[in-house]
Amino acid sequence: MNAPELTEDENLGLYQRATETGAEWWRVSVADRPENYRLEHGVDEGNGTGSIDIDLVVDAENLRAKLKKWRREGFAIDTPDVSDEADTAERVAFMPELQRVAARASAAKRHLQVEDTSKTVRIGHVDVPCGVDNPLVPRVNPAYLFSERFNDIVEDIVENRRVMLIGHTGAGKTSLIEQVAARSHHGVLRSNMNGQTTVGDFVGFWTVKGGETIWVDGVLPTAMREGLWLIVDEIDFAEPSILAALTAVLEPHGRLVLKEKGNEIIAPHPAFRLFATANAVGAMSQFRHLYQGANLMNEAFLDRWRVYMLDYLTPAEEADVLMRTLAPHMTRALATTLAAIAADCRAAFAREDLSSAFSTRRLLDWAELMLRTGDPERAAGPAIYAKVSPEDAALIRGIVRHHIAPAA
Repeated sequence: MNAPELTEDENLGLYQRATETGAEWWRVSVADRPENYRLEHGVDEGNGTGSIDIDLVVDAENLRAKLKKWRREGFAIDTPDVSDEADTAERVAFMPELQRVAARASAAKRHLQVEDTSKTVRIGHVDVPCGVDNPLVPRVNPAYLFSERFNDIVEDIVENRRVMLIGHTGAGKTSLIEQVAARSHHGVLRSNMNGQTTVGDFVGFWTVKGGETIWVDGVLPTAMREGLWLIVDEIDFAEPSILAALTAVLEPHGRLVLKEKGNEIIAPHPAFRLFATANAVGAMSQFRHLYQGANLMNEAFLDRWRVYMLDYLTPAEEADVLMRTLAPHMTRALATTLAAIAADCRAAFAREDLSSAFSTRRLLDWAELMLRTGDPERAAGPAIYAKVSPEDAALIRGIVRHHIAPAA
């Protein structure tokens, strides 16, 4: 098939896509030479179109290839119909109107929180109602860093949304929920979908004890009855029967029907919360090959959750965690270097040069042992190298030596 001809009217203009910090854009215009095009690139951080960091001239064939690449990457041409004044006005007015409505909604929510006489604790910018202390409340980690990006998740917990956290191993998905629970005094149950967890473990089963047949609740009805927080870890490895049981309670006030117990209906305790974690779901599906055995999840199931993608901490955040956890001995210089090593190891994992992820937990263990021994290589033995393949250990050792020169 012949490539379509390029026409100025159809292909000149601004191509944009949303990013976490604003919008990335390419502008296509006519160059000085015939049948050539000027391409300018920049990132908009909220103040106009931002500065230009790429400026080049290409021919029609190269532009055609660029257009295909931009479409794959999610860029769309900004082509407002300037002749339609009503549409233009609506487009311009949307964000100011949204900001006004959102401000009113936030004010109404704060007013309700003031009237609520229950005890709360402030986490981020959210007031979280407190539960009752019990042995299942996790221990508070005083060095845990609540990033600004966690505020929406904490607010969803207060609103009793079903929250699924996706991301690589060791990104802190489970620990985020546990630290919110620890500070607000809510008990937590965890159910790990490791391939050995059965629907009986999850929902319940009949058994014989002392010559009597009795019913034993699984983790799901136990959490629903007692008002505990249930974390279903690695839900993308769960059996279909477990997912079917979960579907019934994914709505905020969904009920569980125990068919094996004469269709007993369990209504959720007001304090009950349901969470899930996954490595290879939705936006993380591109990494499914790194997590052998992970199951596909359909959109109908995912649409019942608020799904948040959690990445590893930034090097600056991780350096702060190192200093807070290992104070007063960990210095800023040491923490910055160790955080950079962890970031390089994770980049190698994303490139598939490493088969093992590098968690913050692993970094803290290595740093703690390093402070005891005074030797990064000796500390890396039990903290890192013994946990990975010889090939991975050799690559990590190379990354460490790139950042840390051997002692004289």
